[in-house]
Amino acid sequence: MELASLLDIRPGVTAVIGGGGKTTLLRTFGGELAADGKHVLVCTTTKILPFPDLPCARTSAELEMLREKHRLVCAGTPVPGTEKLTAPELSMAQLAAMFDYVLAEADGAARRPLKAHAPHEPVIPPQSNQTILVLGAEGLGRTVAQAAHRPALYARLAGAEEGSVVTPALAARMLRAEGLHDRVFVNQADDWERWADAVRALAAELDCPVAAGSLRRGVWRRVQ
Repeated sequence: MELASLLDIRPGVTAVIGGGGKTTLLRTFGGELAADGKHVLVCTTTKILPFPDLPCARTSAELEMLREKHRLVCAGTPVPGTEKLTAPELSMAQLAAMFDYVLAEADGAARRPLKAHAPHEPVIPPQSNQTILVLGAEGLGRTVAQAAHRPALYARLAGAEEGSVVTPALAARMLRAEGLHDRVFVNQADDWERWADAVRALAAELDCPVAAGSLRRGVWRRVQ
């Protein structure tokens, strides 16, 4: 099954948050949906590097032109002095009117597999109809300090210490405390036999749909 179907990605705006594979998840969704004949935009509400294999619009005029030629495009406004892009010039409502699907990365995790969100995060568009949280399996079994972006906040929300080992129950407590997600995708579970018990234990603690797998390998499954 395609991952977009497995996670029930609907037309309109979808926000992706968390750590351990958000950008790759966006690219996977986008490729699947565009292959089904939809017009798809990938973008950000914070900052993101352009997708090297996609046409990328940096102005609204360029976006109009690229949409006519391509099913899948990225868009954003250049951040001066960097190679990164921030939110596109057009509003999220305007983008949603132009594209069948708008997939927006809504926070950053400093390349950590786990993430706690500060009060100003994530930047979820009001037009978003769902929020997918990515959790990197490689964060399980490591300490909060090793695995999490904003470890002090992560530990506080989980009722733990920064030196505590991240168990499935601890990770689930943090996710429930934040309450930001509609669905969870556990990435980095390349060796399913190794990760199956931990992923199932995490899913059992969450009251939402959970899928898991390896974006790198292109394999995934429903957990609950």
